[in-house]
Amino acid sequence: MQRIIQTAVTLSHRNSRSNSRCFLSQLAHTQNSIQDNNGILTPKMPHFDYTPPPYTGPSSAEILKKRKEYLSPSLFHFYNNPLNLVDGKMQYLYDENGRRYLDSFGGIATVCCGHCHPYVVEAVVNQTKRLQHSTVLYLNNAIADFAEALASKMPGDLKVVYFTNSGTEANELALMIARLFTGRHDIISLRNGYHGNAAGTMGATAQSIYKFNVVQTGVHHALNPDQYRGVFGSNGVKYAKDVQDIIDYGTSGHVGGLIAEAIQGAGGIMELAPGYLQSVYDSIRKAGGLCIADEIQSGFARTGSHFWGFEAHGVVPDIVTMAKGIGNGIPIGAVVTTPEVAKVLTYRNYFNTFGGNPVCSAGGLAVLRVIEKEKLQQNAFVVGSYLKERLSALKEKHEIIGDVRGRGLMLGVELVTDRQLKTPAKAEILHIMDQMRELGVLIGSGGFFGNVLRITPPLCFTKEDADFLVDVMDYTMSKMGDLQGSSCKADYA
Repeated sequence: MQRIIQTAVTLSHRNSRSNSRCFLSQLAHTQNSIQDNNGILTPKMPHFDYTPPPYTGPSSAEILKKRKEYLSPSLFHFYNNPLNLVDGKMQYLYDENGRRYLDSFGGIATVCCGHCHPYVVEAVVNQTKRLQHSTVLYLNNAIADFAEALASKMPGDLKVVYFTNSGTEANELALMIARLFTGRHDIISLRNGYHGNAAGTMGATAQSIYKFNVVQTGVHHALNPDQYRGVFGSNGVKYAKDVQDIIDYGTSGHVGGLIAEAIQGAGGIMELAPGYLQSVYDSIRKAGGLCIADEIQSGFARTGSHFWGFEAHGVVPDIVTMAKGIGNGIPIGAVVTTPEVAKVLTYRNYFNTFGGNPVCSAGGLAVLRVIEKEKLQQNAFVVGSYLKERLSALKEKHEIIGDVRGRGLMLGVELVTDRQLKTPAKAEILHIMDQMRELGVLIGSGGFFGNVLRITPPLCFTKEDADFLVDVMDYTMSKMGDLQGSSCKADYA
């Protein structure tokens, strides 16, 4: 995500022109629009029956000043004029002035049930009032109940849970378990993947922007099965040969394991090519390794078609890692594996002070119950499929859209200035994000070149929300003009 900083320059809005020949795909014949100062139809946000309490805290300027003085300079923010968010309700966020925004980013694929979901809030508050922390050295029903419920969502013999505080921690533990169980150090991960920023996970991560110049050993990065830019298109089996080549030429012939996301999140919502995971899982297991599924972004019903991203590929991992959506914003992660593999942690004393604490466990269990009770997986599939169709239709209208991909409510829109050359639209995406924010839509960015709009909203997103998102994107791109060959190309370069 730091790639945003590299191109986060102040964009000139001079000569911004309306392109009246092609405006919104739906607004002309719906009532979901209002007129701007030029008499042009602009999208209207869906009605939502909630008014946040008045905000009496410090201003954006005061907060920004404190951040600069007291927080790490590595922290960055979206937009040249950063947004001060003070309230949230379901799929909406509110700034210090009470203005409402449609949250299409979900705190980086984290808020799944919706902001401040009453059932989750109640579970957290009730547990906090009774017992906040005791460590797992004592018995408490919260961690046991949550582990049981989580194990019930897993296939095969994946039923032993170890709780952590984050996705990075979960992946670090998973890598260590794989190496301990197999007795092999070599790990294979995929180029363009992101797995964390600690010692082991930074090695498994394969984007230079996330890698510091520190010792990172024992990880081989395989060719990414990129269906948009990759050399083999959507032929997963051809990409998979590179993994076998790494085993044959880069290791002793035996490996500790493979770690891979079914859909690369920070990598730009890149879904692995069909047939890839089945083929590489076979190669890894023949080489004595374990297969780790990183479900930190694609898990917990986000893909709609399945509860876990790996299920769409017809594989069952040996270890599954998770975070983000597991707690709807509560800091918690987990590693799930088989009883046989889990035994390796008994060879020494492995301990986590806060992992599975009562408050986080109660919140996590509430999240699972909300997903099931409110049929959020089904909603992610229905609304996500509808949204993807609308985005694909938008691609036919705007040359700047090079690719629309993903599944459920984990979607990506890759922006390019040249469809044939697939030239990343690095400056244009910043302008589009800024203008969408002005119209009330918050959206993320990612990908190796920082040119992919990431759409990972709360799973309570509706079709009306999807229409508003697409209409705002359409409106913004239309006002920029078709960037290929237009004067706007120079204006935002």
